[in-house]
Amino acid sequence: MNTIDEYISGFPKEVQLILEQVRNTIKKAAPDAEECISWEMPTFRQDGNVVHFAGHKSHVGFYPGASGIEVFKEELSGYKTSKGAAQFPLNKPMPLKLIAKIVKYRVKENLEIAASKDKSGFLLQLPAPARRALEGAKITSLKKLSHYSETEILKFHGMGKSSIPELKKALEEKGLQFKSI
Repeated sequence: MNTIDEYISGFPKEVQLILEQVRNTIKKAAPDAEECISWEMPTFRQDGNVVHFAGHKSHVGFYPGASGIEVFKEELSGYKTSKGAAQFPLNKPMPLKLIAKIVKYRVKENLEIAASKDKSGFLLQLPAPARRALEGAKITSLKKLSHYSETEILKFHGMGKSSIPELKKALEEKGLQFKSI
């Protein structure tokens, strides 16, 4: 399964209609977001993950992350929620207006986070574990990154070798490089 269309086509017709409603609501609320499949779920990305959603036997799972749940906890109080997810029962109307509000909030939040970081946006290109590894080490700009060698970076928990070419490319675009050993 490579596309959201393929994902949705795997459900019964009545569920497909509901999933398409959710998808279209997200698309309208985040028109610049890219659609993809991540964690085997339909995902919308714009300066990082905005939201995921998924069909289940009796509900639609909606995954706006912890901030999306926390900020809208009162409006979500009638639904089963966890730290970063909400469940919308299939036998009730989807809360499309609430979904749109949460998506718009998440887009705004991602844009604010991106603006506060290095303008190259190099962190946004990395897998989440690698991004967290660098953020945890307070490496949020390419200039700070250039103070480390590849070997030092690879020692951070969550940093994989596959992220090094992306980091090298970002450094080179700014005329920088990893520290030599």
